[in-house]
Amino acid sequence: MSFRYNEIGQRLRAYRLGSGLSADEIARQLGISRTALYRFEKGELAKIETLERLAELLGVSIPTLLGVGIEFVPTAVGYFERLRQIEETAEHIAILSGPISFLLASDKFQDTLEKVLGESTSGGAKSGPNADDVLKIMTILRERKEVYRRRKPTIVNLMSALEIERFLHHGLIGSNQLESEVFAARRALAHAEMEHFIRLLESPPIGIQIGVVTDTLPHTGFQLFREPNRKILMISPFRLGGEPNVRVGVAMITSAPDGIALHEKAFDDMWTRSLKGPDAARLIKALLLQADQKPTNANFDTLAQLSGKRLA
Repeated sequence: MSFRYNEIGQRLRAYRLGSGLSADEIARQLGISRTALYRFEKGELAKIETLERLAELLGVSIPTLLGVGIEFVPTAVGYFERLRQIEETAEHIAILSGPISFLLASDKFQDTLEKVLGESTSGGAKSGPNADDVLKIMTILRERKEVYRRRKPTIVNLMSALEIERFLHHGLIGSNQLESEVFAARRALAHAEMEHFIRLLESPPIGIQIGVVTDTLPHTGFQLFREPNRKILMISPFRLGGEPNVRVGVAMITSAPDGIALHEKAFDDMWTRSLKGPDAARLIKALLLQADQKPTNANFDTLAQLSGKRLA
């Protein structure tokens, strides 16, 4: 079995960022210099004994660090860093998201996101991200957006109409404990964001395709990446849209052919059933008109009528 040593280094960096330990702390516990640790993160071959100690220190297994089988990522910081690394070489990305896909979101969404993530992590839980983690996540997200704008890989994005409706009703929030004025402003931001996606649907830029699914989608999102010589599947509970989760969960990354084939089939099936272009734009416009009303079964009837399907 051959290993991609630069990718071992990338995983090492991602798990180090997610661990909350500084490079100095890790180097000191390993008895190496910080420069040596950075060389490992850039793909320089490390002794197996050093890798074993690194894996133990970072709380991951050797197979995960080496990328053998399924790679498990237990923190949002580590997940978004791995996502950034993979996006740097991907030529085609298929995204199953809730109401918002970050790469296609507007700058206003990104500008507010740091506050929203701060709200979602300030509930007093004993575990999970802190303010420093939110800063790390935002730094990684800005780098992701810069990489996307520079490289412009092809993106096929599936969105859930039911989650869009929920997003419009609740707004871009990280907590339910907000002042009424803040809540109203966040609902207005959610409306503006969906108007941004309507424009993408009506006049799609080259390399972007968006479908809106009107029936139930999986609660856990996934992404499929196509590189020149392989495919990668990422399954993640971490999300950035309405009511984000960067606190708890375990993401999984694999290149296993059977896992990729099954998810490609599921994605293709959902894509076939989705509304696209003007039809999808009309649906979101209808949801925007209804968003100031309390959700009722009538709203779901509207989804069914516009899609030509009866929702369960």
